[in-house]
Amino acid sequence: MDKILVIEDDESIRNELTTLLRANGYAPVFEPPCDLALLDINLPGESGYEICRRLRETSDIPVIFLTARTGAEDEILGFGVGADDYIRKPYNSSVLLARIGRLLKRKASPAITVRDLTLNLMDLTVGFEGRQEELTKNETRILACLMQKELCTRQEIIEDLWNNSLYIDENTLYVNINRLREKLKRLGAGDYIRTVRGVGYRL
Repeated sequence: MDKILVIEDDESIRNELTTLLRANGYAPVFEPPCDLALLDINLPGESGYEICRRLRETSDIPVIFLTARTGAEDEILGFGVGADDYIRKPYNSSVLLARIGRLLKRKASPAITVRDLTLNLMDLTVGFEGRQEELTKNETRILACLMQKELCTRQEIIEDLWNNSLYIDENTLYVNINRLREKLKRLGAGDYIRTVRGVGYRL
């Protein structure tokens, strides 16, 4: 059973979260170790940013900020200290559970294989028919997005990278896609990434 760290100073919200998590097969805990952390930002004493920064010194567990702060600068700072996701209160229970499930699945599955192409999320490599190429973080996340969905829009890929603190715009995405295609071509899988004109990309 995955342990979810809940750091929330509002008792009613904390009770609501622990009930929701238990009902969906998770074990809420209030101190590490854990498999994922849900952090508020406005806390007495140490802020959620400081807790996240401290967690990142010793662990790569997924971190979700669950906060009433709505400013873009708060969100940017959250990703800057190492958060994986940022959800504003009042939250939607189904969305929160979906985000938790996605992050835990990503952590539990370091390798993805589609049509003989294997992406290793831990060592940032892609393999095909016995050959291997090293990838950058951007290239790894782009390929992971493409391997996990039937079709990825340009905006989806950009938002996925933004949520993982890898800042990117459309021009940077285009450059990364081309570099990724070159690496796949060297492996013999040059035709794997296909452009869907006006929409995005697919494998």
